[in-house]
Amino acid sequence: MFIHNINPVLLDLGFLQVRYYGLVYFLGFLFIYFYMSSQVKKDKVKGLDKDKLEVFMIYLLAGIVLGARVFTFIFYSPGVLLSNPLELFMVWRGGMSFHGGLIGAILAVYFFSKKHNVKFYSLADLLALPAFFFLALGRIANFVNGELPGTRSDVPWCVVFQGFEGCRHPYQLYAAAKDFFLTGILFFVARAWKLKQGLLFWYFVLLYNSTRFLLDFLRDPAGEAIFLGVSTGQYLSLFFTIIAIYFVYKINKK
Repeated sequence: MFIHNINPVLLDLGFLQVRYYGLVYFLGFLFIYFYMSSQVKKDKVKGLDKDKLEVFMIYLLAGIVLGARVFTFIFYSPGVLLSNPLELFMVWRGGMSFHGGLIGAILAVYFFSKKHNVKFYSLADLLALPAFFFLALGRIANFVNGELPGTRSDVPWCVVFQGFEGCRHPYQLYAAAKDFFLTGILFFVARAWKLKQGLLFWYFVLLYNSTRFLLDFLRDPAGEAIFLGVSTGQYLSLFFTIIAIYFVYKINKK
C-alpha cells in the first residue's frame, strides 16, 4: 500500500507556481515539436517548413487545450463552468478530456492544412506516435495530482489518495503503462508496414479508445454518469472506436 502525499507544486515563487502537471504537458508539447521538426527536415510532409511548423504548433496547442477543457466541463462538470467561466483556462488544476483534445486537434489540423495547403492525413499521421507518448505523460501527471484514481482494491500496490475512501488501483499508472506500450506497437507498425495515408492516425485512435474502454472498468467513475454499468468516458471511447474502425475500413477499401 502506498499513501499518496505528493505535492503537485514543483516550485512555488509566490507570484508563480510551477506544477508537475503543467511541466509534463509542456514537455509533451516540446517533444511533439522536436519530433515533427526532425520529420520536416526529412521532408516527410510536403508544404511544411520550419516557419509553418511553428504556426502549426500554435494551432495544435490551442485546439487541444480548448477542446480538452470544454469537453471536460460539458461532459463531466457542467456546473463548474457556469459558476466560474475562468475555470476553463486554469489547466494547472487538471481536467483535460482526451476526447475533447482529440476533436480539438483534428480541427486544428484541418484548418491549418486548408489554410497552408498541406495534406490533412500527412499531418495527422505524423502526430500519431508523439500523441501516444504525450498521453502517457499526461496520465503520470494525473497520478501526481492525485486525480482520476481507480476503483477500491486490496492489491499490494494499491494507493490511498487524499479525498477518496479506501485503497485504490493506481489507474493512472496502468493507463500510462498501456499508452507507452501502445506507442511501441504503433512505432513497430509504422516501421514494418507500408501504410496508406491516414491509417497510422486511425490506428492510434482505434488502439487508444478500444483499450481505454476496457481499462476504465478499473477507474473510479466519480462525477460521471453511469448507464448499464458503463461510464460517460467509456461511451465516448466506444464511439471513437467505431469511428476509427469505419475509417480504417474505408481507407483500406480504397
